[in-house]
Amino acid sequence: MASDELSDQPVGNQIGTPSWPAVTFERLDWEPRGSTGALDNAAPRSARRRAAEPYVASIVPSICAASVQLHPETGAVADEASTHIARLDAELSSGPIPFTAILLRTESSSSSQIENLTSSAKALALSELGLMGRQNADQVVANVRAMSTALELSPLNRPLNEADVLAMHAELMSNDWPQITGRFRTQQVWIGGSRFSPHDAAFIPPHHSRVSANMADLTEFCARADIPVLVHAALAHAQFETIHPFEDGNGRTGRALLHAMLHAGGLTRSIPVPVSAGLLGDVDGYFAALGDYRNGRPDSIVRCVAEAAFAAVDNGRSLAADLQRIRQGWTHRITARRDSATWKLTDLLSWRPVIDMPLVRDQLKITAANAQTAIDRLVDSNVLTQVGRGRRNRIWQCTEILDALDAFAERARR
Repeated sequence: MASDELSDQPVGNQIGTPSWPAVTFERLDWEPRGSTGALDNAAPRSARRRAAEPYVASIVPSICAASVQLHPETGAVADEASTHIARLDAELSSGPIPFTAILLRTESSSSSQIENLTSSAKALALSELGLMGRQNADQVVANVRAMSTALELSPLNRPLNEADVLAMHAELMSNDWPQITGRFRTQQVWIGGSRFSPHDAAFIPPHHSRVSANMADLTEFCARADIPVLVHAALAHAQFETIHPFEDGNGRTGRALLHAMLHAGGLTRSIPVPVSAGLLGDVDGYFAALGDYRNGRPDSIVRCVAEAAFAAVDNGRSLAADLQRIRQGWTHRITARRDSATWKLTDLLSWRPVIDMPLVRDQLKITAANAQTAIDRLVDSNVLTQVGRGRRNRIWQCTEILDALDAFAERARR
């Protein structure tokens, strides 16, 4: 690998001298992928000609000791967003509705949608039952596992490390691409442009030989305690996306990292605030903010995450109101005792709106007969509807909950 560092090359239209270190570049010889070392024969002649030329990859600066100097207005917006996040966390952390599980799924779905992996609430619920074959839904379920791992690995005041990041990525990718999990990438990746080479890419992350040192620096940055939590999480997320340490799954892993840092910093204690749902409202703005970050302008990504948090809080409250309205309506239709398995099943439906008898039996820790009795009572109360007409391996859905979850996703897209 020949390298010619281009440290003085300007990045974008920078104004003034930024306080945050900007990405610089180096010129490298392109090493085509494949065992033969030759470009794919399917590549057009122009691509093969371009591949003979050097390309320019990013050099990601160290941030472990960088001074965080934001515009006062950015800091004020981040502080206000932090207050809203903490308030929503307190509001939804108590009561019969398991909002932690619900928002974990909605956030995972929204994060996947940013990568154009869309799935309805019903498809997601069917995939969780083990009815595979819906590729996007299966990948969203994998993202749920990654988000859950991120929260489990981020107890209060414990800094995240490289092993944590690898564990999040493993949960995300182990089913679809197990050979790339458990380690950082070993080849050059790029964003946009041709699939044949990085020469015309929109962004080229650092050469894979630099990734290990970049990630060590990032984990040092994550361990700092002198930066406000939301600002800290936004900057760490942007640095992670700039490094792009994996061959695939970087965006979803990076947003799981953001949640892990909000949780470790104590800003969220019980629920994952659906920040990705807020980002969905302006995906282009989100990607532009990441570009500004790479140019040494960190305010954009902090403001982007803060504004996404405002939208997420509003959408989360709307979802909570919808679910509470639905449950209130059930009180007039369900005649079972309040301590019965039937009412316990309604709690399960809030986050698993498509069920079968084994799921109910295992989740409620009751016999198969009692599980079926609870299901039948909710069918009689028009809470559940059987999917299909079969008598074996039956499945039921709660249409009201599915509609509320899909409405949440539609608001996020708007």
